[in-house]
Amino acid sequence: MADITAAAVKQLREKTGAGMMECKNALTEAEGNEEKAIEILRKRGLASAKKREGRIAAEGIVGQYIHMGGKVGVLVEVNCETDFVARGEEFQQLVKDIAMHIAAAEPRYVSRENVPADALEKEREIARAQAKNDPKNANKPDMVIDKIVEGRLNKFYEESVLMDQPFVKAPEKTVAELVTEKVAKTGERITIRRFTRYKMGEGLERRGDDFSNEVASLVG
Repeated sequence: MADITAAAVKQLREKTGAGMMECKNALTEAEGNEEKAIEILRKRGLASAKKREGRIAAEGIVGQYIHMGGKVGVLVEVNCETDFVARGEEFQQLVKDIAMHIAAAEPRYVSRENVPADALEKEREIARAQAKNDPKNANKPDMVIDKIVEGRLNKFYEESVLMDQPFVKAPEKTVAELVTEKVAKTGERITIRRFTRYKMGEGLERRGDDFSNEVASLVG
């Protein structure tokens, strides 16, 4: 049986965020092999993704997704810590899934931190005006109105922020939760840095007859 030192337990705890006894038991089961101990903790759901947030993720890939015969296209940069993970099937599939999600769900921002202050304030003003103009809220105190406003802002985040959106292939989880799952599986920090979504003709004026023909073709 391998001699499990306090230093080894401490180091494993710092890497995984698991408890001291869990780390000691995992190391004992792995006969002192730290990598095997980490794998054991991951399988038991005891390794925390939070402990990896401070680590640098400078590797990764730029993924793409083209949909509807070239009508919608997405480029997305997803980062990890090593080229080894970036080339792995687990990470590659994650990037494909995220690109497909962006094509379908049309997020505007990666995370809440990316929402400009003026855009957020505008949404807050609209939400407050809607709440106050609702007859059901006529006699409600400001504290209640504030809660209604925050609830509507959370809905805005869910619709506009990639990490807050329900993942299109499994709506019971958010994109953030999907990423966290992959962090636990790969053992590395994973971040979505940026994306661009293109839609054919977006922002261009259409000729009236072209638009009529398109509508007619859709109706059948």
